Amino acid sequence: MRVTDRAQARRTAPGPIGLLTCLRRERTLVWELTKREVQARYRGSVFGLLWAFLNPLFLLLVFTFVFGTVFRAKWQRPVENQGEFALVLFAGLIVFWILNDCLTSAPFLVRRNSNYVKNVVFPLEILPCILINGALFHAAVSLLILLGAQLLVIGPPPVTVLLAPLVLLPFALLTLGLSWLLASLGVYLPDLGQLTGVGLTALLFLSTVFFPADAAPEALAPFLYLNPVSFIVDTFRGVVLWGEWPNWRGLALYMAGAWLVAWLGFWWFQRSRKGFADVL
Repeated sequence: MRVTDRAQARRTAPGPIGLLTCLRRERTLVWELTKREVQARYRGSVFGLLWAFLNPLFLLLVFTFVFGTVFRAKWQRPVENQGEFALVLFAGLIVFWILNDCLTSAPFLVRRNSNYVKNVVFPLEILPCILINGALFHAAVSLLILLGAQLLVIGPPPVTVLLAPLVLLPFALLTLGLSWLLASLGVYLPDLGQLTGVGLTALLFLSTVFFPADAAPEALAPFLYLNPVSFIVDTFRGVVLWGEWPNWRGLALYMAGAWLVAWLGFWWFQRSRKGFADVL
């Protein structure tokens, strides 16, 4: 098969079916590149992959001191000691870190892989998939840390913890869609990465990661759930820490919205990729 024929065979239509086709067809390539990306992240360091455990633990200790000791955030659920507060905080951070890891890198993604742009065979649309897979790997590592700490501090995790991947699925899909969008726009807007960093900081502190919704002024509390992080954070904490079943209706609506964002991001990426080579 000629190069142009292989390129045509890998051409993905920018519609919902094209999105599913892309994810199915390129799954092996995405898996291999994800492993390489994770390994490259820690290659050359003394502790290697152990940093995947040490980094979240260090941030957990810092945030626990600041928000548990200095600001003393209060929760509707009884949190009797610093250990329990650390679990509540860490659960929220696991969710946010998925979004943060992907969106901080997405605006620079195509530029950093410019060698692939002029390769007519390589499917550029899988680059954000590699980002989300790497973020989910680190989220899984952090979840294991959370479950181990939970076992020591408050006892065995509830059976509803098995629903954690289902809760994170729509959030991962939303993040993937935003990554496609930012990866494309970042080619044409060099300053987008700086704006994204500011936006992520706002999303973090205007969500329920560090404080419960009822701690905000009554008039502002409902607006916290306009933040796409808050609903998933609360639902994730419920199934992992407190044995609560998810709000299935809310999760279904979130999934529908996440699918729409994913498709629109994929559609925009596929439409705008024609100009990548000219810019780079």
